[in-house]
Amino acid sequence: MSSDSSDDSTDVDQWDPGLTEHVIALTRPIVKRYFRSEVRGLDNIPPGASLVVANHSGGLMTFDLSVFAVDYYDTYGYDRPLYALAFDTVFAGPAADFFRRTGVIRATRENAAKALASGAVVLVFPGGDFDVYRPTLRENVINFDGRTGYITTAMEANVPIVPAVSIGGQESQLFLSRGKWLARALGLTKLERKLFRTNILPITFGFPFGLSVLAPVNMPLPTKIVTEVLPPIDLAAKFGEAADVKRLDAHVRWIMQKGLKTLAAQRHFPIIG
Repeated sequence: MSSDSSDDSTDVDQWDPGLTEHVIALTRPIVKRYFRSEVRGLDNIPPGASLVVANHSGGLMTFDLSVFAVDYYDTYGYDRPLYALAFDTVFAGPAADFFRRTGVIRATRENAAKALASGAVVLVFPGGDFDVYRPTLRENVINFDGRTGYITTAMEANVPIVPAVSIGGQESQLFLSRGKWLARALGLTKLERKLFRTNILPITFGFPFGLSVLAPVNMPLPTKIVTEVLPPIDLAAKFGEAADVKRLDAHVRWIMQKGLKTLAAQRHFPIIG
């Protein structure tokens, strides 16, 4: 997460429960009927503030947040807001205000700290673009590309980390490559980092247009998406407040990898589930 100190103090305050409820009502049929989504283990989210750490799937057309949010609000109601951290590029267009009002806030340490201090549940996808565009053949691998800001955020706020693992989203089309080699070959790496905070040029194959580079133009297939919320981890209690961040990150990813492996063992067929 960014440590940008720009004026983002109002992001958390803009959450609108009425608008959020309306959006959830609109997205529920999509995630429940088209993707046949299931979210298990929501009772593992403890009372009070916590940082839900999840793997990310589905490319540009990711439905991870919608899948989680529908079941979260159906379980806990709208008196307990869910905030999701997102890159600044999401807020570059006219929809920025809409995102903030539905709980999507800029991924800065300040925003995360304020949301957690309010007692909210905060959802973060540490792997970001690196994770969401991983090849379909590696869909069951947890890899955050060395990003450990979520550990620092949880430790500084003194809140537990709640791991959540998801399967199925990376089958919405065939993700062939993150395309780092292609970005380098075309000399786009520096420009992409400046404009989009990424250095990948994803290559995918899907329906109905076939091969796609960068922005998939294909419809996501109706793949069954299952998310499992795992028991919370109190890092300070388990490792001490002075524990090495990389060690803590490795432990969280190990727990998540075990959980994702279990989900994968329960999945009998791609897309069908």
